[in-house]
Amino acid sequence: MKGVLDFSHQSRPVRVVFRSGAATNATPGEAAALGLRRLLVVCGSRGAATARAVADALGPACVGLHDGARMHVPVEAADRAVEAARAAGADGCVAVGGGSSIGLGKAVALRTGLSLMAVPSTYAGSEMTPVWGLTEHGVKRTGRDPVVLPRSVVYDPDLTLSLPVPLSVTSGINAIAHAVEALYAPDTSPLIDLIAEEGVRAMAGALPAVAADPESKEARGRALYGAWLCGSCLGATTMGLHHKLCHVLGGTFNLPHAETHTVVLPYTLAYNALAAPDASAAVARALDATDAPRALKALAERLGAPRTLAELGLKEADLAEAAAQTAGQAYANPRSVTAADALAVLRAAYEGGPPEFPAA
Repeated sequence: MKGVLDFSHQSRPVRVVFRSGAATNATPGEAAALGLRRLLVVCGSRGAATARAVADALGPACVGLHDGARMHVPVEAADRAVEAARAAGADGCVAVGGGSSIGLGKAVALRTGLSLMAVPSTYAGSEMTPVWGLTEHGVKRTGRDPVVLPRSVVYDPDLTLSLPVPLSVTSGINAIAHAVEALYAPDTSPLIDLIAEEGVRAMAGALPAVAADPESKEARGRALYGAWLCGSCLGATTMGLHHKLCHVLGGTFNLPHAETHTVVLPYTLAYNALAAPDASAAVARALDATDAPRALKALAERLGAPRTLAELGLKEADLAEAAAQTAGQAYANPRSVTAADALAVLRAAYEGGPPEFPAA
């Protein structure tokens, strides 16, 4: 720890249950403890079977299952979910699945004020944040509101056993991105520094074990533990260049969420490294490396993740527009970002070269 301490830290009231089998054996009790008696379960089509098991476990407290979650939470999908919640007379919402499902649950909470519970099945970490996102007319808007923070989060490593290895890898590195940006956020704190470094260490250690043995409950549990820590960091701090770039790429160009974070992260960290040396050093320690951006890129490539934005479907002609949108938004970042700077980061991620940038 360096320099004179000067920080603020906000602890948010979230109850966490973490154990095998918790999705069905703990969720009903968590709902009852919150005084919730009429719950709408929301999910995506891919996770409908898991959501149905949770709904069945809730018994008569479940008043419906809505499987309309979509990537980047289109506002139309949010409208339909809100209508379903109101039609069912729900007094709460249980989001079961990955970031899209939890994002949809947050949209319902934002619009209705209903209490939200989360049962995550990926490593996205968004269940630990008060951050919401909605996409309308090709633009993804995000914001913060305490009402969208789940009041209870049920982590069940068993739910992630069926998560394919490629998605496990990109979902995990997406979580790492939360911790990385928290380390150089203007509103970080010594506690967040500790949680972020441990989150990166836990996730980076778990992902190779998951890839080697996808059926390992121990490895899956360690990855989910890392997701909890990394998500907690994002929940307590503001987002910088990395998340803004990814929101533009997802909302405007419909690139896949976790894969985009995976490709972009080494480049945004490399861009910010000289302006945030302590953050870069913390990530390097967590990865047992000397060069954090290169180590992140090597980890992703070793585990078979996508290497370039071109692979994800971005066109070279889209780079300038994405850069202009990114530079045109106000956000905190340790290094200033012009449209030319954003374009340089995007082009490097598009081509997949070494993650390195000259000093400003």
